[in-house]
Amino acid sequence: MGKPTGFLEFARELPVDKDPLERIKNWDEFHLHLPEENLKNQAARCMDCGTPFCHTGELISGMASGCPVNNLIPEWNDLIYRGLWKEALERLHKTNNFPEFTGRVCPAPCEGSCVLGINNPPVTIKNIECSIIDHGWDQGWVTAEPPEKRTGKKVAVVGSGPAGLSAAAQLNRAGHWVTVYEKGDRPGGLLMYGIPNMKLDKEKVVMRRIRVLEEEGIKFICNTEIGRDITAEELVKENDAVILCIGAGKPRDLPIEGRDLKGIHFAMDFLTANTKAILDSNPEGLISAQGKDVVIIGGGDTGTDCVGTSVRHVCSSVTQLEIMPKPPEMRAKNNPWPEYPKVYRLDYGQEEAAAKFGDDPRFYTTTATKFEGDDHGDVKAVHTVQVEWQRNQEGRFIPNPIEGTEKVIPAQLVLLAMGFLGPEQLLLDQMGLEKDHRSNIKADYDDYATSIPNVFAAGDCRRGQSLVVWAFNEGRGVAQRCDRFLMGYSDLPK
Repeated sequence: MGKPTGFLEFARELPVDKDPLERIKNWDEFHLHLPEENLKNQAARCMDCGTPFCHTGELISGMASGCPVNNLIPEWNDLIYRGLWKEALERLHKTNNFPEFTGRVCPAPCEGSCVLGINNPPVTIKNIECSIIDHGWDQGWVTAEPPEKRTGKKVAVVGSGPAGLSAAAQLNRAGHWVTVYEKGDRPGGLLMYGIPNMKLDKEKVVMRRIRVLEEEGIKFICNTEIGRDITAEELVKENDAVILCIGAGKPRDLPIEGRDLKGIHFAMDFLTANTKAILDSNPEGLISAQGKDVVIIGGGDTGTDCVGTSVRHVCSSVTQLEIMPKPPEMRAKNNPWPEYPKVYRLDYGQEEAAAKFGDDPRFYTTTATKFEGDDHGDVKAVHTVQVEWQRNQEGRFIPNPIEGTEKVIPAQLVLLAMGFLGPEQLLLDQMGLEKDHRSNIKADYDDYATSIPNVFAAGDCRRGQSLVVWAFNEGRGVAQRCDRFLMGYSDLPK
């Protein structure tokens, strides 16, 4: 490494974000970059550890440990320390098609498995990654690189989310003609409509990369749903291979009393309508939180995004219910390194709510028991109870209500952010695809082939709801397998 003692000399440092009370006034990104000298010092903290767990990308205890796309983190850290920005960008692009996306929205399992993190704050890997790619765009180094030769093979990719984009990028690089079908009005899938603009700018970041992919020869067809606008049979017949990257868009519901009241929405419907209203400069269809008491049921990134969006709508209050216990401040004994650290974090949305209303909006070990409505059929309150997690007769942990902890929380808007149950089933049923026990498309890992010849599947529709970075991993993996199917061999990396 350029500075073998850097981890002893420099403390972990991140750029200070824009003030929460200022940034909630708009939909702009609010993360900043460190000055170059400070960033070099942060890169110098990468400690020549010998076995860099940061890029292993393994699943430990069901969670990612290390980078799922196997970023060559120590290498580009060293290059940044030496001031070799263009070379660092080249190393970053070797494993990651879209580092400007992961550098913004990935939860950084790489940092959770950083060897320095065993007994010190880990290297600021995510921030360095984002700085490298943003600098590359600023310098004009990121340009279209269409393949020199075409194979004549045609591949249809269904879905333009993270898995679909990475699969399309890799297959186009191999020289195949790639067409991406998207049922939405803009390409990007989850990146476009599932993540708010202040977290991932749609025009400056997402569409900028889409335009480069188009220049490289990838064709995007939007407002087209396979199974309705084009039959699956037609798609398979007209292409040499088909890759399904349709995500896991079936939301988990909460079928309790009062669920049919007006004002109760799935979180993704709320976030999608909000982003569409911003992009179209048209409030039609917007689910507004303005002046309302908002209750968000569920945690995770989606719950956080609902908090941040509601605060920007100028809601009257925001409450977030999490059925799980509050995580500890430090790693628990049953959550050792290099597992992803399950510790308490004040994410951007909760930080903004705390700045606006005075406290973290989350209530832990709490669940909703009933929705109460007014005389007009609108929701007006959520009835809750605290729970205690105990083992049942089968040995499974289940939440049991604690008598005497019932509360009633005012709410004119309720958002359900409890995760997803798998892909929408229309296309799967129409194609007669074999499914696994969770209703996902059955396609073995490292093979990605479905029960239908020349049809592959990748991303959340195959593995279930997961991180964006796992979708990129799957997209690259399925591209390699599809390329091998088409050509008999493949030079594409995973």
